[in-house]
Amino acid sequence: MTLEITARAALWFLPFVVPICAWVALSDMRSMKIPNIAVLALLATFVLVGLWVLPLPEYAWRFSHLAVLLVVGMLANVIGVMGAGDAKFIAAASPFVVLGDAAFLCLLFAAVLIAAFATHRIAMYSPLRRITPDWVSWQMTKKFPMGLALGPTLALYLGLGAAYGS
Repeated sequence: MTLEITARAALWFLPFVVPICAWVALSDMRSMKIPNIAVLALLATFVLVGLWVLPLPEYAWRFSHLAVLLVVGMLANVIGVMGAGDAKFIAAASPFVVLGDAAFLCLLFAAVLIAAFATHRIAMYSPLRRITPDWVSWQMTKKFPMGLALGPTLALYLGLGAAYGS
């Protein structure tokens, strides 16, 4: 397996992005909201680190990913398919992803989503729930904190990019 993201770029992004992804996952489970400040921190990470590690034309081009996915996410939010925080996180995460890795990222997201959903539901009905009884996501039977899947997907993509990138 070889990913199109360079190992160098993935290695540079990884230590900054992983804590933000963990913050997003925990915040979404706790309150069913992804904080705007987390989304802005993710975007600021790309703006600052990306300028350092990506060639300028590629760096500039990646902002088109953000624009396209922000519009798509806003439309998805308006029709009720996803939450606004999820849409904003996806848009802010999109510049980190090389377009040629998009299909791989979709497969990775599908696997992480299944694992996150199963883990969340098992924890919801287990004694683990007593550790954090006030988390809003435990009360939701028809909704799922997508940040629990979105954050780890980006972190795993970058981790795999560090290991298997071009």
